[in-house]
Amino acid sequence: MENDQYAYRRRHAPFYPFQDQAEFDLAKFLCERLTQSDMERFLKLDWVRRAGPSFSSKDQLLAWVASLPTGPKWRSTTLEMTGYPTIQPINLIWRDGLEVVQDLFANPIFANHMTYDPHVVVDGGEREYSEYFTAQQAYEIQDQLPEGATIVPMIVASDKTPVTRHTGGLEMHPIFVTIGNIQSDVRMRATCHAWRCVAYMPIPKFVDVHPDYQTILSQRLFHKCMDIVFADAKVAAMVGKFMPDPAGHLRHCFTPLVALREFQEEAKAQSLSGIHQPFWRNWRHSDPSRFLVGEILHTCHKFFFDHPFKWCKESVGKDELDLRFRSHHKRVGTRHFSSGVCQMKQMTGREHRDLQRTLVPSITGVVPPPAQSPVYSDSSVDSMVASLKEFHDYKHAILDAGARRGTKGTLNNFIIPKLELLQSFASFTKDTGALIQWTADVTERLLITHCKLPFERTSRQSRTFTEQIVDILNREESMRRFQLYLFLRMHDSPLVNAIVTEEQEVTETDPALAWIARVAPNDPNQRCFVGPRPVRNHFLKGILSSTATAAFHVTVTPDRAKMSLNEIQQLYALPDFGQVLSDYITKASGSQFTTAWSNDRGRLKTWNKFRLQLHSVFRSRMIMPSQVVQAAPPSEQFPLGNCDAVITQSIHGDQTVNRIAQVRAVFQPIAPHNVTLPHYLADQPLLYVQYYEIVGDPGSQRAISMYTVARKYWEGPTGQRIRLGAVIPLTDVTHAVELIPMYGQGADRTVGAATSMEVYERFYLNNFSDKEVYHSLRSDLH
Repeated sequence: MENDQYAYRRRHAPFYPFQDQAEFDLAKFLCERLTQSDMERFLKLDWVRRAGPSFSSKDQLLAWVASLPTGPKWRSTTLEMTGYPTIQPINLIWRDGLEVVQDLFANPIFANHMTYDPHVVVDGGEREYSEYFTAQQAYEIQDQLPEGATIVPMIVASDKTPVTRHTGGLEMHPIFVTIGNIQSDVRMRATCHAWRCVAYMPIPKFVDVHPDYQTILSQRLFHKCMDIVFADAKVAAMVGKFMPDPAGHLRHCFTPLVALREFQEEAKAQSLSGIHQPFWRNWRHSDPSRFLVGEILHTCHKFFFDHPFKWCKESVGKDELDLRFRSHHKRVGTRHFSSGVCQMKQMTGREHRDLQRTLVPSITGVVPPPAQSPVYSDSSVDSMVASLKEFHDYKHAILDAGARRGTKGTLNNFIIPKLELLQSFASFTKDTGALIQWTADVTERLLITHCKLPFERTSRQSRTFTEQIVDILNREESMRRFQLYLFLRMHDSPLVNAIVTEEQEVTETDPALAWIARVAPNDPNQRCFVGPRPVRNHFLKGILSSTATAAFHVTVTPDRAKMSLNEIQQLYALPDFGQVLSDYITKASGSQFTTAWSNDRGRLKTWNKFRLQLHSVFRSRMIMPSQVVQAAPPSEQFPLGNCDAVITQSIHGDQTVNRIAQVRAVFQPIAPHNVTLPHYLADQPLLYVQYYEIVGDPGSQRAISMYTVARKYWEGPTGQRIRLGAVIPLTDVTHAVELIPMYGQGADRTVGAATSMEVYERFYLNNFSDKEVYHSLRSDLH
């Protein structure tokens, strides 16, 4: 920024060429939201002319934005395939791949999210594989570099996408790049801008050429273009390049290609047999057998939807499967398939995952029984291999049931390319780290933000729309840089001053927002920076568990205030509430009588829900988004209440006891005037829970490998069965969990999502509800 041609003007007028922050914000909004014709119409409005921005036309506005400091320059190169004319000129729109990598490597926003050296992580005596620098390949490359050298692993993604809807047939083929030094949880979020577009590949139509040769010529052109874009990166991989890191320190860097995403599908469709000079041929430390890494989105999620899910529909029946999914209990933050799942033709990656989380317990009972972790260990990799072997050992049962079908009827084979790719996942994990970091989810999103959305703001002319999209993206990138520069100038903060280790634990969502918050924590202008919604950190001001491993939050204003004990018993349909509360007081007080509280005269406040927040099982420093636990009383929509399940932990003597419970009420006694309640009533809200008992463990049910729980009862004075309830402190809760009813041979058609948690007697404790729960249950309930 300080080397820009107008830097001398900005010493005294930092907003130059704009008058002030407000005018720059207006310009940014117009450039990001409107087409050029809409800009012109807006600036000609009488009201706008009276307001008097200093730019009077869209041409002047765009010229001013073009004068802002930019990143790596875009270029246009015209290519020819000798002897093969094309309908339109072959234009490669590109940036130097090495310049983009240097820009990413030096970006101070990522300073607290960077890794520079290979390292071994050991937990419980086992080596863990997560980030690229924890895997074997990083060590192998580092051993071949000069002493003190730094690996800058390049990750490239390539895919083709249509930009017109139904008509026009226009396509784009962008190339994206990022670096493995940036932590994977940051790279995997498109809003963090850790991926950069480096090229738009030409998609030519050759004249008078057989279709087979069209494919070969297009692929040769692709590799020729990649040679141009990454020529300097190959030199840096060979001899190194000195680059500044986010702190301004100069490092001797080498840039191997370690991952190429979306290429396997393209290579299979287009065939590489006619490519005599692949672009990676002279790229040191770059081996296609290693950089063509396993890819989660297509190899796992789409494989699941195209094959195992179809087997389930054939075996269970579409009506029965839809009924089971419709009757799942609704939890906040989890997709509920209220219309069933069998009629869905297309799904997002998130919907694929939500379906997978509940499928196993949902089909259990009707079908006879015959890798997305961010951190792996040697034993978990072995488990992956064993699971795949188990599938192959028993896959004949799918064929025997006639569940594998094609368009022409039943199939008697497993010739599925995506299934074959699963064989390589174990070796890839140890070689390059956890495969989830290579998933194409983020690049699928980039196709929208870098192709489809900006295309809507172009003239849509086939000859020029690519150049127009590049101009749009360049303006957005320039304004994003300039906005950060202005913010820091207003606070007189050099860039590197923001690179500090957090003094307090915070939930990191967007690196730019977190960085700005450290530079100017109290500045109201932070709102002008757009990013994902921040995750609130309840560990700072919430209610903490005794071990500070969990934080809880209830709203300051309860949903119901000053309720009598009888009113709660009637509203929540909990006839034993008063007796259970008395039992809790007796136990918590050590049987000491207290005059501070009376069940007859006391008043209580209640909440319909609370929030639970935990640290990540995989990265203990990372705080997860809070999860809502519902405890709503019966209502017209939920005639039996809307209550979620949790795991509680309590101390009995010298033993720690974990139990499964359903939260029926969240409440807290209110202290009478001039009376101080004892700590066990005043310190935190209390929960009325009803317990389940574990009647089956994963080891005894190998077909599903889940815990089975049943409602727990006690016998009343007249012999009736009454659900076993208890009052416990809020901080006894350790996890929110999902229970899936045991449907048996057929689901009850009179039961829906509003009543399934209350009607069914037995449930599966779904350890697949998310990765955090899966790994927590493996240890907490043993």
